[in-house]
Amino acid sequence: MKNQDQGKKLKIYLGESDRSGRTLLYEAITLKARSMGLSGATVFKAVMGFGAKSHLHTSKILRLSEDLPIVIEIVDSESKIKEFLPEVEAMIDAAKCGVLITVEDVKIYRYSS
Repeated sequence: MKNQDQGKKLKIYLGESDRSGRTLLYEAITLKARSMGLSGATVFKAVMGFGAKSHLHTSKILRLSEDLPIVIEIVDSESKIKEFLPEVEAMIDAAKCGVLITVEDVKIYRYSS
């Protein structure tokens, strides 16, 4: 990925307790992105949200705070994101959980290590 380049931002919305086998799904997705050489991934933990079933997840209610919303963001080239999406789909299908996946166009202003 180069500075001042066009890219894609992959966003995956899921639940904190969603699992891929014995591993938390957000960890499995992030580790898979790393192993496939994507430029980077960030996992955000939200304090409140709801999804397709309108079930409210919030840190204000103690019993629900174990399954807070999680968002994974990955920015890379279109080709790398397209290559990664089937892997994500397979993990989500195996986990049998509800998620939302979006892909957006982004302009990469600066990328450095």
